[in-house]
Amino acid sequence: MFACKVPQSITHEACLVDCDDQFDEFVKVMAGLQHKLGPMLLQFPYYNRKASVGSAEFLNRLRTFLPKLPRDLRFAVEVRNKECVGSELLDLLRKYKVAFTLIDHPWMSRPSELMRHGDIVTSDFVYVRLLGDRYAIEELTKTWDKTVVDRSSELLEWSAVVDRLLTRELKVYTYVNNHFAGHSPETLRQFLEMLRGRQQKVGNDEDPVEPL
Repeated sequence: MFACKVPQSITHEACLVDCDDQFDEFVKVMAGLQHKLGPMLLQFPYYNRKASVGSAEFLNRLRTFLPKLPRDLRFAVEVRNKECVGSELLDLLRKYKVAFTLIDHPWMSRPSELMRHGDIVTSDFVYVRLLGDRYAIEELTKTWDKTVVDRSSELLEWSAVVDRLLTRELKVYTYVNNHFAGHSPETLRQFLEMLRGRQQKVGNDEDPVEPL
């Protein structure tokens, strides 16, 4: 199954404005994958104070854009600004059954914190991206052949989060970047090992996240 990212010309450059034709063409091409097509990710950039798009304007653009999404395909939205994440965004995504993307990123809240403040599930699947701190790790290495940073504590937290989501009979798509710890295949192996270990234990009282 292929999970595709919507082009930056739509999410970054146009930021959802005057890009309908380009988006329709992208979806048309991706639909050719048929049953092999997974969720399509709309990843938006971090909007700093100099950006022409703030939180309110971003939400307004989403309100205009989301109704245009094909209902028979799956989409996820990723944001990089903490202030964008709240009931207004989550309710909007939930209305159109678009997944809110959970990311491990230094600019964003931890997943356990988000889950304590409300339901982060906005579709019948969840999209998770373990991204890490790209700039920090690239100061240590740019050769992605081994683990460089020990992220086991973060992986334990993520395994708990994903385990709880799976108990709700949700599909959870989890993707790992080399920048998370230095070598994504090894990170994924550790994550799956932790997740399987959790699923073999019933009634663990030491979970780092509260029940949903």
